[in-house]
Amino acid sequence: MALAIDPSRDALVVVDVQNDFCPGGSLGVPDGDAVVPVLNAYAALFQAAGAPVFASRDWHPARTKHFQSGGGVWLPHCVQGTAGAEFHPGLALPDDATVISKGHDPGEDAYSCFQAETDDGMPFAAALGERGVNRLFVGGLATDYCVKATVLDALKEGFEVVVLEDASRAVDLKPGDGERAMAEIVAAGARRARLEDLTG
Repeated sequence: MALAIDPSRDALVVVDVQNDFCPGGSLGVPDGDAVVPVLNAYAALFQAAGAPVFASRDWHPARTKHFQSGGGVWLPHCVQGTAGAEFHPGLALPDDATVISKGHDPGEDAYSCFQAETDDGMPFAAALGERGVNRLFVGGLATDYCVKATVLDALKEGFEVVVLEDASRAVDLKPGDGERAMAEIVAAGARRARLEDLTG
């Protein structure tokens, strides 16, 4: 069934499509850069429909509890101001896309976009409210971490959520993590969609 983009209530959320999460980066997601052309197509659809586009980024300080050096799980990645923290060079975001940053507090992990804020310090949920958004279309990296956390938080906050399965890829630290994450997301109330399901 086709999903029509409604600019009065819909937003696209592009999660963490940054160099460090793409092949060759410090935490490269297998096939992670394959989401770029698909997300570009979604972004073009949302832009043409007049619907807002948000793009999240990990924006960590050099020292944080998120990294192994601070007692966390991960190798250093997406450190503020580094090339690894930049969006993938092929990602074509609309000029008026809103960038939201998360993970800049050294005391938190911040997987979810609902822990992110705009450049002027507005929490993500408030930025959505300002635009009248109540349905999110979410894709990016990675299905089993930041995409999952964002979708589950969105559902808890009362948003309708459509997860873009053709525009997301998983880390799969344990084989099957991505599939389990998608099953958890759907069981929580999100809907799956692919590019061919959307109309502008």
